[in-house]
Order: sequence, then C-alpha cells, then structure tokens
Amino acid sequence: MSPVLLLSIALQIGCAVHVVRTGRPLYWVFILLIGSYLAVAIYLIAEVLPEMRHHRAARNLARGVQRTLDPGRGQREASRRLDLADTIENRRTLAEQSLQAGDHARAAELYQASLNGLYATDPHLMLGLAQAQFGLNRPAEARATLEALIAANPGFRSSDGHLLYARAVEATGDIEAARHEYEALVQGYPGEEARARYALLLGREGDEAGAQRLFREILKRADALPRYYRNEQREWIDLAKRALK
Repeated sequence: MSPVLLLSIALQIGCAVHVVRTGRPLYWVFILLIGSYLAVAIYLIAEVLPEMRHHRAARNLARGVQRTLDPGRGQREASRRLDLADTIENRRTLAEQSLQAGDHARAAELYQASLNGLYATDPHLMLGLAQAQFGLNRPAEARATLEALIAANPGFRSSDGHLLYARAVEATGDIEAARHEYEALVQGYPGEEARARYALLLGREGDEAGAQRLFREILKRADALPRYYRNEQREWIDLAKRALK
C-alpha cells in the first residue's frame, strides 16, 4: 500500500474519531470515509478551524508557528503602521511586538515615550515599561515603575503585573517582601507559574518543606484540571515533577 494512501486513511480515521469524541453530526464520518484528502480538508475548514480560533492554546500555537516561520513579521508590520501614523496605539503595538521579540531596549524606549500627557500614568503602558525594564535586568527600575503604577492606579488589577512585581522585589534582594507578594499572589493566579516561582524561592531560602508542599499542590491541581490546562502549564508541571524526584 502506498504511503499516500496510508496517510489518507490515517487522516480519515483521525478525523472520524474526532467527530465521535466531540459529538459532531455522524454524517461527517460517512463523508470522511468516502472523500479521502478532500473530505479531510473540508472537515478541518468547516469544523475544526473555527473552533480553534476561540481556543487559547490553539491561538498561542498559531502565533508560535508564525513567529518561528517569520519572527520579525509582527514587529515589521507594527513599525510600518507607526511610520504612517505616530499614535499612542501604534506605539503601544510596536512596543508589545518588541517585547515579544525580546527587544526590551526598543520596547522600553517606546513605552517611555508614550508615558506623557493624558497617558502619563496609563497602567498598561506603565506595566509594559516595567516588563521591558525587567527584561533588561533592571529589577529595581521595574519595581519602582510598578509601585508608581499602583500609586497612580489603585484600582488596576493584573495577575501578570502582580507576578512581575513579586519577581522584581525578589530580584532586588528583598526576600521577606517577595515572600509576602508570592503568598498573596498564589491564591488567585490563573496558572502555576506563580506557585512554581514561590516554591523555587522557598527552596533557595532553605524552606524545603514549604517548597515541596507547593510543588505537590501544582501536581494535584494538574491532575484535577482538564488536559488543555495541563498542556498550557506544562513547563511548571514538569518543573514540579523534577523537583519532587
């Protein structure tokens, strides 16, 4: 049997299993069984791709593939838009793309330039600046920026911002304050990174029991939550497993 035919059969069976497992109309099974590659393509376009647009992990995967194939595309497009119109929104977009590309110096420059006038205390811009400063290994500046953000915007809430603040506080050597921040953060952080970083801090400070308790909690939560959550949190779950060996 030719490899082309074998691949077609494998794709047809895979899609048919997907139909049954996801509760889609069973007529798709018959279409797939008689339609070969064309039926598989139609099924993916009609049923799978629209669903993936609303799935966070799938969107992240698509963005990751795009960045791998053309890592500078987003930054180039954002830069062209800024050249055409120097607006806060275009500057913010380029700053975000620069952050994602690891160009923290460019991102810091753009965020800093945007923090003036009506936007002098914009919390999203200030958070972006702090992220860029932390990426430049300037945790004291990142901490100061975040403290200014909190003072100017007491109602602003960001789990990622809170985690960045805890990391910046830790990186400046203020361990007791960092422990306090992590302790507050892990209660409601939507993921395992905060818990894992807190466990690492406790381990470095000699609190092995506390660190192992948090690592076990990561694995317990992973077992109780859906597969997509485990896939999204794989880095921290694997870290917990290694730490508990």
